[in-house]
Amino acid sequence: MVINTPQFQTDKRFGGTFCCPEETVHKMWMSTLARVARPALQRSTSAVACQAGRACRRPGHAAGPLPSRPTLTHVRGQQTLVSASPPEARQTVRHARALEEERLVEVEWDDGGHSLYPLTWLRDNCQCPLCTLQSAQARQLLITDLDIHSGIHSVEVINDNKVSVVWPDQHTSVFDAEWLKKRCFSSAARQSLQEELFLNERHHWDSELRIPTGDFQEVLRDDEAALAWLSALRRVGIVCLKGAPTERGQVARLAERIGYLRLTFYGHTWQVQDKHMANNLAYTSKKLSLHTDYPALHFSPGVQFVHCISQAVEGGESEMVDGFHMAELLQREDPEAHRTLTSTLVDFTDTGRDYCDFLLQSKKYIIEVDREGRVQRININHATRDSVLDLPVRQVQPFYRAMRAFADIMNRPENLLDYRMEPGDMLTFDNWRLLHGRKSYVTGPDSSRHLEGAYLDWDEVMSRLRILRKSVNKRA
Repeated sequence: MVINTPQFQTDKRFGGTFCCPEETVHKMWMSTLARVARPALQRSTSAVACQAGRACRRPGHAAGPLPSRPTLTHVRGQQTLVSASPPEARQTVRHARALEEERLVEVEWDDGGHSLYPLTWLRDNCQCPLCTLQSAQARQLLITDLDIHSGIHSVEVINDNKVSVVWPDQHTSVFDAEWLKKRCFSSAARQSLQEELFLNERHHWDSELRIPTGDFQEVLRDDEAALAWLSALRRVGIVCLKGAPTERGQVARLAERIGYLRLTFYGHTWQVQDKHMANNLAYTSKKLSLHTDYPALHFSPGVQFVHCISQAVEGGESEMVDGFHMAELLQREDPEAHRTLTSTLVDFTDTGRDYCDFLLQSKKYIIEVDREGRVQRININHATRDSVLDLPVRQVQPFYRAMRAFADIMNRPENLLDYRMEPGDMLTFDNWRLLHGRKSYVTGPDSSRHLEGAYLDWDEVMSRLRILRKSVNKRA
């Protein structure tokens, strides 16, 4: 695998490093995704993780407000893996006591920090075999059997660094210190855990991105390489795997490394070729504008694999932009247009016959944001945007103005990444985040452009990422 030397860690123009102020800049990344996987997993550059370690310092009080959320990093140059889940030092409980009036258990740690745990939550999460099915790590205690007003009989620190809670009915719950510390209710600890679980931080990029690359065969056989691939895919949104055999079936092989393919109306896999009576604009040699795939589905696929089996004689270059970065630029430059695209439901449709006949209809926001205003998903496909526009007549022109403003930002040369796939290349990218397009192309009498594609959902991708991270960390 190849990763060229990044400007990523030190380029101050794009936010510099995002480690904690007291941390030093990490050493240069190693030259392969596989080789950086383990070191990166052992070293966090997340300010969130550093803040979590200082949580709940005041005895008997909840932690204060968390400093402002780290901004998404803007980066140029080659992208590499950054982990948000470093192994932490072993946590030791110094003391535990009940705060009966507040209905809390307070745990004091050996570093002087304090954590508070509600009694109802402790009882609900008892880890004993009666309350938890150990083989599935699933709660057996029924909510109807949970006394949400239960008091506490006693709490103490016992051998093996555990906290024992005895309830009024003499049921005993024993909690491991590491388990408790990870689930501390402070703002910093909760934010750190959410980042570890979901890897929500993204690294923004523009036309100067050099796409992270890895070796297809190495990813198939090596856990560290696979972990590095998926981690970079999550953070950067795109990774190119090189060296795949130039024949059909390779996207399915790669999907098996994760779990399973997403079946859609175009099949488990689909062949992007110039076809007579094409049932999709992609199956022509025409230019494709920047888009995300399948917004006509209410739950559009999260990850896309595209494998180049043969390339056009002329043209056919791929175009990509970082949709999350574009949404941020739109909000900064044209707040009104951003408000329009985050608040207007747009109709999408798709009709035809492939795996089976279909007639799809959905309503989506062009830019989906969460309750804190962070971009979660981009939904744009002008080919399948319906002529039905469910808006009052006076809102039609403002909608088109907002759409054009967004498109103009995306098509700026400094934001648009051009990339020509070569036979054996397999692009893997985030379909909720990246917009991709294609220049028109010309094929010769003895050659034709042929890509094979497939979809997966982020659920199975993140599942495999967590499993790989756990297994690689265990071996480290």
